Amino acid sequence: MAELAAPPSRFKAFWSAFAENRGAVIGLVLLTLIVLMAIFADLIAPHSPTEQFREAVRALPAWEDGGSNRFLLGTDALGRDQLSRLIHGARISLFIGLSVMGVALVVGVLLGLACVSFGNAVDVLITRCMDLIMAVPGLVLAILVVAVLGPSLTNTIVAVTLVSLPRYVRLLRASAQAELGKDYVTAARVAGVRKWRLMFVTVLPNCLSPLIVQAALGVSDAILEAAALGFLGLGAQPPTAEWGTMLADAREFIRSNPWQVTLPGLAILFTVVAINLTGDGLRDALDPKMRRT
Repeated sequence: MAELAAPPSRFKAFWSAFAENRGAVIGLVLLTLIVLMAIFADLIAPHSPTEQFREAVRALPAWEDGGSNRFLLGTDALGRDQLSRLIHGARISLFIGLSVMGVALVVGVLLGLACVSFGNAVDVLITRCMDLIMAVPGLVLAILVVAVLGPSLTNTIVAVTLVSLPRYVRLLRASAQAELGKDYVTAARVAGVRKWRLMFVTVLPNCLSPLIVQAALGVSDAILEAAALGFLGLGAQPPTAEWGTMLADAREFIRSNPWQVTLPGLAILFTVVAINLTGDGLRDALDPKMRRT
């Protein structure tokens, strides 16, 4: 008898489901390019992002009459190379997004598990705090936090993390509550599994799929929030090459030098769209109900 074919590995099954969504594949490719650009920014950028060329203030981009290949995307009002600042800005924006996602995910997991582990009083206290945070518009709350702590890159991460936290807490709480009523959890309790092991080893791994999707989408939300704070002058401070700060510096030249505003805006747009498309593919691949037929 012919040997039975081996079942596909988990990764192959996941990639097969992910690749069914062409938009997700395109988003993953674009996101990979942006990540590589951020990692190798020092090698790719033609100039330092803070170096000022006084003889080339507001130089035209290469495609305009009077532009030169020395500054392919022109320079800003201080003579800094736009291309170099955009490339290094990818590093700053992705750092903010990943930092916010990482901290919010870890704290959200701990608080979400605490809601279902330590009784009704703790559950009500944590959920009401999350409801209070969600009752205030995200950008307004972030502005308030930064206004209290002071504008800086670190405080931007703190503010955006606080805004993002309720999503992870509520998502894990709902997922964990659904898992606690299943037979395998009951069997673990009967076997005498300790509470902390029950939560972190038995329940948590079965709640990871929605968390992974939310984490992927949370990176793009964090980048947008940080860019908004930077545009208002409350985010990363000059001379940091952050896309929102670049938009704020160039807004007075929106009529005379529109590319100075357009380029950072397009960088934010492409990055957020790439992350969202990838997150959409992750949702389809991790949730069998969402897989395309």
